[in-house]
Parts: sequence; C-alpha cells; structure tokens
Amino acid sequence: MNAALREVRFDEGCPLDPAGAAHARTAAGVLPRAGRALVSPTVRCRQTAAALGLDADDASELAGLDMGRWRGRTLDEVAAAEPEAVARWLTDPASAPHGGESVHELCERVAAWLDEAAHFPGRTVAVVEPEVVRAATVRVLGAPEPAFWRIDVAPLRVAEFSGRADRWNLALGRPVERAGEGGDRDGDGDGDRDRDRDRDGDGDRDQGHDHDHDHDGDGDRGADRSGSGCGCGCG
Repeated sequence: MNAALREVRFDEGCPLDPAGAAHARTAAGVLPRAGRALVSPTVRCRQTAAALGLDADDASELAGLDMGRWRGRTLDEVAAAEPEAVARWLTDPASAPHGGESVHELCERVAAWLDEAAHFPGRTVAVVEPEVVRAATVRVLGAPEPAFWRIDVAPLRVAEFSGRADRWNLALGRPVERAGEGGDRDGDGDGDRDRDRDRDGDGDRDQGHDHDHDHDGDGDRGADRSGSGCGCGCG
C-alpha cells in the first residue's frame, strides 16, 4: 500500500509506505519457489518484491498502464477537469484520452506475455501492478474488455494462473501472509475493511479483493506444468 493507492491517484512512482513494506516483509518466504521471478518496473513493485525476499528481474511487458498526462493526478482531479474524457475512458477500452495506453492495448500486451509464459518450463512468480492482474484475468477468462473495471485487486493478494493444453485456470484472492497473520494489513487503522473503498476509481464501492498479485501478477499451481506461475500484487 502507498499514498497513490490510498488517494486513488494515478501512480507517479510513489514508494511503499511503512505499513505496506512491513506487511510485505512478514510474508517473505511464503510464495512458492519458482523458476523465475519478475516484477513490474515501478518503485513500489520492486520494493514489494525485495521485501518478499525475491530476486526479481524487471519485465517491461508487465509494466502498469501508461496514464499519459494524467499520471500523478487523482481520479477526482481529472474527473473535475475532464469529465467527458474520464467517462469515455471508463467505458471504452480502446479510449486513451490521457495520451497514454488504452486498456485494450494493455490487455493485448499482457496477453502476449501470457502466451510466452505458457512455454516457460516452470513456475513464474511476478510482482505486478493491479491493472496487470486485471488484464491477465480478462484474457484468461475470455471476458469482454469492459470487465477490466469490474475486477477488484487489493494489495498483497495472489492470483494463480495455471495452464495446460492452451487452457488457463485461475485461482484468485489468496492473501500473501503466514498462517495466523492478518489484521489491519495496510496499516490505516480500519481493521482491513478496505473492501468498501473505490480502489479502481470507477465511482463505486468495490467488494472482494484479489491482489494482487497483486499489486498483483499472475501464477499457477505447481500441479500444472505449462504456464505454471504465481502472481502477486504490490504491497
């Protein structure tokens, strides 16, 4: 967790806050062993991976959504200044009024990475931004791209993607923590009642978490050989 997530601010390279970093450290060693570890090339994802004890390599194809000129601004700020642009962005996956990357382009990018991951001879652990988990989920389930905005990705949750014979399976929502640990995971004093927050900036109260990999990733269960991996979202 960091300030950008709390404020529904399009990421501007903010680091993890102390509570998020501490939570990630308590989960070090929990994720299954993997043939490779990857990370979205952002400060908070790199810090999450390090806190989890992973020696992860940057993966540009797993970068978060490029928000163009909206980067660093909150959703409320942008909506007040450009209401029609925001409405278009939240309903049309091909729209990129901020001048960056569209949701469609993100989904295509992540789908290409999934195709590559399916041929990797072992498990991949990836610590990624929440929108990468959403994009992977859309593609794996064959869902329409507007469903991207209906997928809630909370910090430090595992999304497991397992593939065999060109078919992906998805297990979503397991928290990254040791048995018996939990509580107020993001350190905001609310007893971890964050399911009532508008995490994805679409104007509604989100229910159900998955992060995450959150900030969150992709992965699968070790029983499946092709495309085996585990994705975890940033803290």
